[in-house]
Amino acid sequence: MIMCRQMLRLLTPISVVALAASVAFAQSTDAFANANDEFAAGHFREATELYEGMVRSGEYSGALFYNLGNAWYRAGDFGHAILNYERALALEPFHPEAQTNLRLARDNARALELRKTNVERIASRFTAGQYTVAAAVSFWLAGFVLVLQVVARRRSRRLTAVLLISLLVCATSLFGLRTIETGSHGKALAVVVGNKIEARLATAENAGTVLALPPGSEIKILSTRGEWAYAALPNDLRGWIPAESAQLVRF
Repeated sequence: MIMCRQMLRLLTPISVVALAASVAFAQSTDAFANANDEFAAGHFREATELYEGMVRSGEYSGALFYNLGNAWYRAGDFGHAILNYERALALEPFHPEAQTNLRLARDNARALELRKTNVERIASRFTAGQYTVAAAVSFWLAGFVLVLQVVARRRSRRLTAVLLISLLVCATSLFGLRTIETGSHGKALAVVVGNKIEARLATAENAGTVLALPPGSEIKILSTRGEWAYAALPNDLRGWIPAESAQLVRF
């Protein structure tokens, strides 16, 4: 009897947590369904508000950002549409519908893209998650083989070859991961969501114009100063833009 009471005491907080998780999941599902219903009814602004509410609550998924991109696109806001298509692809790099709609939105908005280097193009064939797994597996394999080599009386050429290959895979994976994270389409990638935005030579509205940036154009935020952001721009240019006129693709 005492044991049963102790088990009930342990299970009670677990049950509360499980119930809270179930309620949160149900609310999330309802919000997503309601947003989809608004979209289907042609109420695109209402749909964006519901989808954006889910994003603000931290519910990130490729499907959510893809639907949000569609809602913004149908509402006539190409900047926010492109931003959310890119966010969908950041989570699901091989999302075919998001890729297609992103190209369509870019063509309509005449948005500018950052140019990828050849190294970035090669590195982007794999995702950050795949590089992370490959680096971890090869690192531990190299450590295991190294221990075998140390304790063995005779060194095996095969084990030596496995060790070298593992170290090479680990180094290559880390390089690929770093290239993805710090390249033109890494963590600093942002999308212009404002209208009639011009990159300038200095942090002033009357400073000389470097480049006009249509909504949906890609930039890479390098630094910020007050209400201004210094960014790498398409066409290998750099300039200052109002910080509020662009949003980062990754949170």
